[in-house]
Amino acid sequence: MKHITLALITSLSLLSASSLSETLSSNSLIVYNSNMGLVHEERNLALKHSDKEIVYEGVASTIDTDSINVELPKGVDFYSQQYRYDKLTQQKLLESHIGKIVEIEGSKVTLLSYSGSECIVQTVKNKIITVESKNIVFSKIPETLLTKPSLVWNIKTDKTVEATMKLDYVIKNISWHSNYILNLDENKADLSGWISINNNAGKAFKDTSLYVLAGDVNRVKKQPNRPELRYMKAAMTDATAVREQAHEGYHFYTIPFKVNLKNNEKTQMKFVQKEALNVTREYSATLSSPLYLRGETKSNVVQYVYLAGLDIALPKGVVRTYSKLNNTSILLGESSLKHTAKNTPIKLKLGQNFDLKVMQTVTKREDYKQSFNSNVKYMIKNASDEDKTVKLFVPFNTKEDSVVQTQQKYKFTKGNLVTFNVQVNANATKIFDVYYESKK
Repeated sequence: MKHITLALITSLSLLSASSLSETLSSNSLIVYNSNMGLVHEERNLALKHSDKEIVYEGVASTIDTDSINVELPKGVDFYSQQYRYDKLTQQKLLESHIGKIVEIEGSKVTLLSYSGSECIVQTVKNKIITVESKNIVFSKIPETLLTKPSLVWNIKTDKTVEATMKLDYVIKNISWHSNYILNLDENKADLSGWISINNNAGKAFKDTSLYVLAGDVNRVKKQPNRPELRYMKAAMTDATAVREQAHEGYHFYTIPFKVNLKNNEKTQMKFVQKEALNVTREYSATLSSPLYLRGETKSNVVQYVYLAGLDIALPKGVVRTYSKLNNTSILLGESSLKHTAKNTPIKLKLGQNFDLKVMQTVTKREDYKQSFNSNVKYMIKNASDEDKTVKLFVPFNTKEDSVVQTQQKYKFTKGNLVTFNVQVNANATKIFDVYYESKK
């Protein structure tokens, strides 16, 4: 089989064309999260030795013609190709009917020429008259006009050929993203994920095998390159579960049923359903560095939920967390999830906790030319009816001559963060002091 990749070239007249099945024997679509898709189609082709062209109708109007990859049978020589899409207008119809029979006021005439709103026609009695263009009636659309986005290939064959023709091409204006719903119930949660396809590619996909690729594919800005990943067919054991596979540093998701994607339509499909996941909570505040802290500063406490790593990779998307109170669903917050590998813990930010506040106050400070020392009082107020553990992150110099002195337990995390895990009883306030000393 011959593999040919060509760019759009100069115009081509329609000559003796082949018989190409309108029905696809196989078709698939890979959608990338970079506003592009990869189409694969197969059709039955019948060629006679006199055929000079193959007209392939119905490609997407956003086709990247530099990406066209067509596989033709042996014995077929390929010379050139053209992308054609004749949007019907009165001008195109008039152009294509020069020298042909049309109708005017119920009478058949031959169209000789046209200019703007006027046409010159010849009657059956050989009279030449001028008529208005808008009164011309056409009996059919000429075969020379391709009213669907089409590819035309100039070919040569010296024998009769019946075979399968395969075509791959990249399209634009199609994209996908994932969204997640986390239903929180105390220390357990159910997670569902949805794939959303936005198809504005200028083509409807019927009964199509659909795949989506999670990851950032490198693309050349001026001349987009064709992705190396071709279509795959993976066996499914569960007829309703989307299958995920790692491939070349990306993650490939197979929709296990054929889909219909209309043009200019959004379609959603569930691809994750995990139940009774273990959940832990974190309440934390990132405070001021003692080097820059002056006077008294209030800080809000942000609340998070943690999920243990899942056994599948999750593509980036928005996670909306809900809980129930008095049989009413409450949205607790929205979080942006990055591409997450399997078995990776997930941290989701919900928002600020209404009942937790932190106050940091400088009680004593001494500044020198190259160093400083500072006494800071931290006060955490818990106005809720539950005991809370609050994490405080304090940026501080970690050099050997730096000093941190306090009765409150701490450790350094993420390199330079003095981290306190402070237990605060319900409806109570916790206060502790810290002495800092360091070079500036």
